[in-house]
Amino acid sequence: MKVASIPPRFMPLQQEFRAELIAIADWWAAHTVDHELGGFYGEIDAHNKPAKNASKGIILNARILWFFSEVAQEVDNPDYRACATRAYDYVISNFFDSEHGGVYWELDAAAAPINTKKQVYAQAFTIYALCAYYQLTGNAQALARALECFTLVEQYAIDRVHEGYLEAFTRDWGLIEDLRLSDKDLNYPKSQNTHLHILEAYTTLHQACPEPEVKAALKYNIEMFDKYMIDRTTHHLRMFMDLQWNDFSPGYTYGHDIEASWLIAKALESLGDDAYTAKLTPTLIRIAQVTVDEAIGAEGQVIDSYDFATGRTNADAVWWVQAEALVGFLYAYTTSGDAQFYRAAQNVWQFIKAYQIDHQQGEWFWLSQLQNQNLDPYYKVGFWKCPYHNGRAMMEAMRYLQKMV
Repeated sequence: MKVASIPPRFMPLQQEFRAELIAIADWWAAHTVDHELGGFYGEIDAHNKPAKNASKGIILNARILWFFSEVAQEVDNPDYRACATRAYDYVISNFFDSEHGGVYWELDAAAAPINTKKQVYAQAFTIYALCAYYQLTGNAQALARALECFTLVEQYAIDRVHEGYLEAFTRDWGLIEDLRLSDKDLNYPKSQNTHLHILEAYTTLHQACPEPEVKAALKYNIEMFDKYMIDRTTHHLRMFMDLQWNDFSPGYTYGHDIEASWLIAKALESLGDDAYTAKLTPTLIRIAQVTVDEAIGAEGQVIDSYDFATGRTNADAVWWVQAEALVGFLYAYTTSGDAQFYRAAQNVWQFIKAYQIDHQQGEWFWLSQLQNQNLDPYYKVGFWKCPYHNGRAMMEAMRYLQKMV
């Protein structure tokens, strides 16, 4: 990273982000390696104690692979590269389905498949992670496996009648009744969350392999947001949709809104279509503006969501929402020059430092300590708690600081 290119007034903030990035990486390298059964623990509680028999999900493992592949490119530490290779070897050896292609959803602690469904969200994160490992190492197998997953998604997941990507399939890519990512999700065939992470995966795949078919798929993904998922009336993202794109969202989720704003912008940057970027950028800034207008808590945090049925907000401060807000507000500031977004980013960062980071035992709390003093229900490592959101936020925030003047 070209630290010298950052304006001097932003250097202290840059150093804070870099220090926290290293702290996150060091914690994961020190606490999560499963020396007995291979790979990484499937779960570690809020007090850093591993659940040695916990299952191992592809989302956790792909995100670990992605994170260490990225941080090893930012920070010259052989431990990070070793963790990236460990994660790569585990994913390639255990999660890939040699008969039907793609990756399984979940293994037991000893690496036997226990849920073999093909969640498209999981294929996307695997593409994303493998591309990062390829960029770190030049390993041709990593890129080849990423392209295998890309081909499967393009072959099976696209709705040829109504456009967009379907959520999930059986092991052999047949129809499946339960399409959900988790118990919290609604059972609809299309979601903003899956589309968002296909978009992110294809953004990175296009950087690693700028072939015409990859570029076309990346543009297609951006168009799906432009046409169907961005509500131009409210400037929120629609969350759950049927085959015909009818909206069944139960509310607004502010973390996904602000995350989408900067990830779509990054996809546009990878695509390199200046006219399309100019067309969509005002909409992306408007999404960030709505987040500022509706979702800022008393301490500068971004709250979780708004529920249509009750008309109430969920004021929880969740780790990944704060991470996405930090990046999204910095994106909006560097793009628009509007100082309110920089102030919002500063306030979120102050909140993270005060309430979200565990300064005693490391990593970030699931829920901030402003609201939650009982750590026990919330793990630090698990199916959905990875070094992805907070680690990515530190790296992206550092990159946005380089764009400031």
